[in-house]
Amino acid sequence: MTWSARQYSSFEQERTRPVRDLVAALQVEHVRSAVDIGCGPGNSTEVLARRYPGAVVTGMDSSDDMVAAARERLPALRFEVADIASWQPPQSYDVILANASLQWLPDHARLYPRLVAQLAPGGSLAVQTPDNLEEPAHRLMREVAADGPWSAKIGGLEHPPRHSAEFYYALLRPVCSQVDVWRTTYFHPLKGGAAAVVEWFKGTALRPYVAPLDADEKAAFLARYLEAIAKAYPALPDGTVLLPFPRLFILASR
Repeated sequence: MTWSARQYSSFEQERTRPVRDLVAALQVEHVRSAVDIGCGPGNSTEVLARRYPGAVVTGMDSSDDMVAAARERLPALRFEVADIASWQPPQSYDVILANASLQWLPDHARLYPRLVAQLAPGGSLAVQTPDNLEEPAHRLMREVAADGPWSAKIGGLEHPPRHSAEFYYALLRPVCSQVDVWRTTYFHPLKGGAAAVVEWFKGTALRPYVAPLDADEKAAFLARYLEAIAKAYPALPDGTVLLPFPRLFILASR
């Protein structure tokens, strides 16, 4: 299963809006070093670098394609290929940004406190994760995966568990001086009707579903998913679909 920077960036403006809101909420002013973990093609890193122009800002991602795109976008910054799950930086950071990346990893009860421990005193962990597993787009993925000739390959596919705001607050409050948690639902206008919704998720949540399929299975799966999406997300008269997208935000200060 590989990431495509081009596919992910097809909806860059919509994907970047949440991280702009998150970074704007950071209260840390004197930042010497900041890192974007799971930086993708560098759109979130660019937001972070603009917020703290005097800081040394770096980025990392487990995808070679994403890191190559980030380096091309921001040649003055340093990016590396690394896995968040095993990331052990030699230094502490004033800001650690994780934009739409931590939901791909398990064991948040260990992961989040470990990231807080990498902060300098007074530093902040800034996290945004999609909170949409019960939205129609995700429910239909699971239903279509379980009901077709491909079910033996992908019918039992499960995402790493996601948790409530209460879970993260209770987890982080004992090791942080301040924890701020909020949830926002964005309504992204997508031109192109249901097909645009499918294109959106091809860059993220559909990846593990289509990766094990051969070309014919993939085409049939996506066609059936498109049909279901068209019913769940009817287009407006001008052909636009408003895609509701809930996201969970966390600011945790050491």
